[in-house]
Amino acid sequence: MSTNARISIGIAVAFAAIVGVLLVLNGRGDGGVQDAAAATDERLVRADSHRLNEAKDGKVTFVEFLDFECEACRAAFPAVEQLREKYDGKVTFVVRYFPIQSHFNAERAARAVEAAAAQGKFEAMYRKMYDTQTEWGEQQVPADARFRAYAQELGLDVAAWEQKYNDPATLERIKKDVADGDALGVTGTPTFFLNGKKLEPKSIDDLVTSIDAELK
Repeated sequence: MSTNARISIGIAVAFAAIVGVLLVLNGRGDGGVQDAAAATDERLVRADSHRLNEAKDGKVTFVEFLDFECEACRAAFPAVEQLREKYDGKVTFVVRYFPIQSHFNAERAARAVEAAAAQGKFEAMYRKMYDTQTEWGEQQVPADARFRAYAQELGLDVAAWEQKYNDPATLERIKKDVADGDALGVTGTPTFFLNGKKLEPKSIDDLVTSIDAELK
């Protein structure tokens, strides 16, 4: 079996493992799409929303509302990365913050990523959060010092990062994403939208099928 095949199978297994969680958190059940939002709804993608990939034609946009402390988000991360690689240049991938209140460090993690974004390191810190989630997730103690160490590891201006991390405007930026998610009916993470429609995937193949349909 090839390495790529093993990776794909591993991602499929991980994705299948979180489907039950997604169904419970997001009220999903039919495996298709839900017409919960209009494709033109600016609450899905704001001018300041973070784009991981961007398609020049702007025809297809994939939006994820996520929580960096969410185990289901971490499990889905490899699948999203596979989709980004498969559809590079064809689909715009957008990340929106949606820290869950019951996750003690989720909001701090979002602030850490947003502070890194101010220095052009959004994706680097985004990846770092998933790579290290087991080090700080599901704990009831602040992870501020650990996140500061990550900023240092990534070569950021730590003083500037820390100022941004503690800036009330950074938290307000995150709360704006949460407010948009609430308005769009997001109740758990990860929640995916494709061209304004809430996806209800039961497998990574469902995501591929939905994206391919929009690209036609």
